[in-house]
Order: sequence, then structure tokens, then C-alpha cells
Amino acid sequence: MMARVRKAMNEREADKGFTLIELLVVIIIIGILAAIAIPAFLNQRTRGWEAQVESDLKNAALAAETYAVSNNGSYAGLTNAAKSAAGTSIYDNGYNKTDRVTVSVVSPTATSFTLTATHTDLGTDKVWTYSSDSGVITGPDADAGGADD
Repeated sequence: MMARVRKAMNEREADKGFTLIELLVVIIIIGILAAIAIPAFLNQRTRGWEAQVESDLKNAALAAETYAVSNNGSYAGLTNAAKSAAGTSIYDNGYNKTDRVTVSVVSPTATSFTLTATHTDLGTDKVWTYSSDSGVITGPDADAGGADD
């Protein structure tokens, strides 16, 4: 009688691990959670890159205003060259570039200027624009970009 009780107890102790079905269910649940989380994470990265572009446009606009103050209120001659001897570059006037963001000065006149910007991780087809006339950053999509916050 005691031998049968010991044998039954030994068999129960051997069965204390997870079954194959239980392990498969856990793996499936983890896979479903990962399928939900990964796209949300990638979307946050995209929003971060968009914020970098908008921040660089605002900084470049401040540099352009600084240029105009020292140029009798005129934006004429403003460039986006890396550095210039004459101090006509946005870099000469306080703009610090963020990695992978490209800002360009487009057609500066005596009274206004326009800036465009792209981010290499978002592609060159997504272009943000800042107009000194309105003071608004316009994004590549209807949802992206917006007014100065």
C-alpha cells in the first residue's frame, strides 16, 4: 500500500511543469502584445522626427530675424551656406543644425523669407515650410505641422 502511495506522489511531482499547450498559449499572447506595441513605438519615433524638423525651423527663423536686425530689417542676402565671411548665413546668426534635418532658405526678400525643412528618416517628399509672413509652420500632411505652439 505504501509503495503505491509513493509511486503516485512521485508521478504528481513530475507533472508540476508547464504543458506544451500552456507554453504555446503564453507565446501566442506575447506575440499579440508585440504586434500591438511595435507599430505604436514606430509611430512615436516618427513624431519625434517631425518635432525635430519643426524645432529646427523655429531656430532657423530666429537666426533669420537676427540677421535682419543687423541688416537694417532686410532679409535680402540671407543664405543657408555652412558659414560665410560676410555673416549672411543662418549659421552665422545662431542657427545650430540637428543631425539628419536639412533647412533651406528660399527666396529671401527685403521684407520676408521662407524656410523649408526635411528629415532624412522621413524622406525628402515630406517638406515642412515656414513663412515669415504668417509665422506658421506648414507640415507635409494635413495633420502634421501647425502653428507655432
